[in-house]
Amino acid sequence: MTRFRRTATAAAALAFTAAATAVLGFAGPASAHVTVNPKEATQGGYARVAFRVPNESDSASTTKLEVVLPENAPVGSVSTMPVPGWTVATEKRKVDPPIEVHGSQLTEAVSKITWTASGDAGVKPGQFQEFPVSLGPLPQVDSMVFKVLQTYSDGNISRWIDEPAPGAEEPEHPAPVLTLAAAAAPSGSASPAAAVASPDDDDDDDGNGLAVGLGVAGLVAGLAGLVLGGLAFTRTRREPVAKA
Repeated sequence: MTRFRRTATAAAALAFTAAATAVLGFAGPASAHVTVNPKEATQGGYARVAFRVPNESDSASTTKLEVVLPENAPVGSVSTMPVPGWTVATEKRKVDPPIEVHGSQLTEAVSKITWTASGDAGVKPGQFQEFPVSLGPLPQVDSMVFKVLQTYSDGNISRWIDEPAPGAEEPEHPAPVLTLAAAAAPSGSASPAAAVASPDDDDDDDGNGLAVGLGVAGLVAGLAGLVLGGLAFTRTRREPVAKA
């Protein structure tokens, strides 16, 4: 009986190990796609994000990265950070209605960013590279989906363009998604009820009472000064004058 239990336990452990290996082995390649980091930002603000590009090839290097900005969420200001060994170029498109940035109306917005490796600067097998970008003001939408093309030195192209579907599993070639949260309300702002209940009249009454109190105190001090002065004068007149 004991031998049977040991055999069953060992078989269960082997089955669990095999299942875990199969799951991890399947999930590993799927997770090695282009992502945007961080994955969250705030509507109306500016964000510094980085497109993280892993190399999935065993023999070729990543030599080109094309990031397409969403048409339904244009951004007025887009700037890139230099990446050693890579050149960058941007493309623009017309936007209607215009985008307001710091009081100016912009009729064009960046539609695409392309990084190209120079010489031997490509992303080698087993490595990854980050491509930083500053974006803002971020639009009033729930998320921004960036479609990405990753080109290898052997001519192959990985197309990370599949948009996520609510409640569905992650697609085979998911596009990077930046989730945008609504801006928080300013701290210290009073509610209308609090404004109505504010004791402005009481403050005025307190201020008037303080002024009256100070006036009375000043009057009493003045009268005391007059009395003391009168007594001193009377005392001086009563004292005999000393003869020389």
